[in-house]
Amino acid sequence: MDTSNYRPGLEGVIAGISAVSMVDAEKNLLLYRGYDIHDLVTHCTMDEVAYLLLYGELPGRESLATFCQRVRTDREVPGAIYELFRAMPSAAHPMDRLKAAVALLATFLPEDEPNIRKAERLYAKLPTLVCASWRISQGQEPIAPDSSLGHNANFFHLLTGEPRTDYIADVLNVTQILYAEHGFNASTFAARVTVSTLSDLYSGVVSAIGTLKGPLHGGANEAAMEMLQEIGTPESAAAWVREALVQKKKIMGFGHREYKNGDERAKIVKGYAKELAERTGTRLWGEISEIVEAEMLAAKKLHPNLDFPVASVYYLMGLPIPLYTPIFVLSRITGWSAHIIEQLENNRIIRPGHLYNGPELRSVRK
Repeated sequence: MDTSNYRPGLEGVIAGISAVSMVDAEKNLLLYRGYDIHDLVTHCTMDEVAYLLLYGELPGRESLATFCQRVRTDREVPGAIYELFRAMPSAAHPMDRLKAAVALLATFLPEDEPNIRKAERLYAKLPTLVCASWRISQGQEPIAPDSSLGHNANFFHLLTGEPRTDYIADVLNVTQILYAEHGFNASTFAARVTVSTLSDLYSGVVSAIGTLKGPLHGGANEAAMEMLQEIGTPESAAAWVREALVQKKKIMGFGHREYKNGDERAKIVKGYAKELAERTGTRLWGEISEIVEAEMLAAKKLHPNLDFPVASVYYLMGLPIPLYTPIFVLSRITGWSAHIIEQLENNRIIRPGHLYNGPELRSVRK
């Protein structure tokens, strides 16, 4: 068997052409539709970035106002969704609850409207789904969305009943922008594979949510926070990491298939993590994180990826750990949708070959 062309995990294989984003690992550069992420997090809201990803250009004032109005008035979900959440076990994984909700939601929405409109609907409704699912699983009643609130303020309103427009809301805006898009990552590729069969956008999103659930992809931020909690104190951090490496445990939130010299997104979030630590008076997680980072760089030459600093940032923001990955979904939905639309504009079914390493030809003898 000739394995010279085999690339485990498709590493290094060019699987498509895309205008949505570009990752330049050598320069630690990430562009969305040509805009550097540093520029976007400094000057843009998540609504503006969502528009950029879907429509290809940043919106003008009038286009943004029209887009936001469409989104704000499309946040409600059918009552059957709430009944679905109530019928699920309270211990069901939030990502499983979300997969089921999107699949059911699709049956209530128009089938014949343009995919870009379907994408807008999901951008509008996913915060309602995520927060209602969480509240119901915690024995609380869901909160109706508020069309007078902006995107991030409405999220906190849906989750806690208290809209936020403060620094914590600003940090959520930054993390959502940084999570919004990232090339042919695993969940995006899964979505493109699904719709390449001419399945619908909603099915592509369900595939992406299932892929994002995994701890080697979106679930890494939850696993990273749980790891920090297990470490517990700065004094035990170095020994914990060394022992984990001896046992060949995966240290969550480190390394990246593309970035070899550090994830620029992580560097941005670390600045917000330090500021949040100062504002809240909680420096514990930052102190542990610095030691873990130093140990991983010394032992494995691995830098943290975006998930590692986001874990402690979300914790300092008071967000429940099981919601970290669903919040990733809220951030990535327009990126997924942009790729789905792009795939269908010049579609060919994605069907790679494989090498066979099973038994040679044999016969059934009776």
